[in-house]
Amino acid sequence: MPLKQLDQDHYNPRIVQIAGAYPGLTKEEYMSVTSEPSPERGQWTYDFSDPDGPQLGTVALPGSEIVHFAEDPVVIIAEHPSVGVDLPKAIVDPVDLILFVDRGKTGFEERKFMVLGMPSGELKIGAYEEQKDIPEGTDILGRVEMVQIPWLPAMTPTKTGFLEADEYFSG
Repeated sequence: MPLKQLDQDHYNPRIVQIAGAYPGLTKEEYMSVTSEPSPERGQWTYDFSDPDGPQLGTVALPGSEIVHFAEDPVVIIAEHPSVGVDLPKAIVDPVDLILFVDRGKTGFEERKFMVLGMPSGELKIGAYEEQKDIPEGTDILGRVEMVQIPWLPAMTPTKTGFLEADEYFSG
């Protein structure tokens, strides 16, 4: 039987619940999902959905220090224009991005993207130069720690370093 033993410094993927889609996500929906502790380095965790509870989506994120050390992680799915992410001009339709948010980070940090709870109950995602620029009456509900963008055919392929394998080999 083939075996693979993890080493002590290995970060396994972390399973994180999806709070919903932005824009249109409410503070109540955002706060309703739970987060599980990160697996110990060199270990993994399981997710067994509750068949009697609400059906919440989950996504496995690559193991990294950002994902591992998040205190209260949640994922928001957002179309790229709604959060100001530029993609190649050949991509005309909105692309879903994975926003990895740590709800444990609720303090202001300049030029960091934060999830704000608006007085209306809706969420707003944005970055601000100064705390006074944040709309009045809002709460900082978390900080966007990572955004994952899918690879699409309109994007330039990653260079492998081997001319034979690269798409632009002119042989």
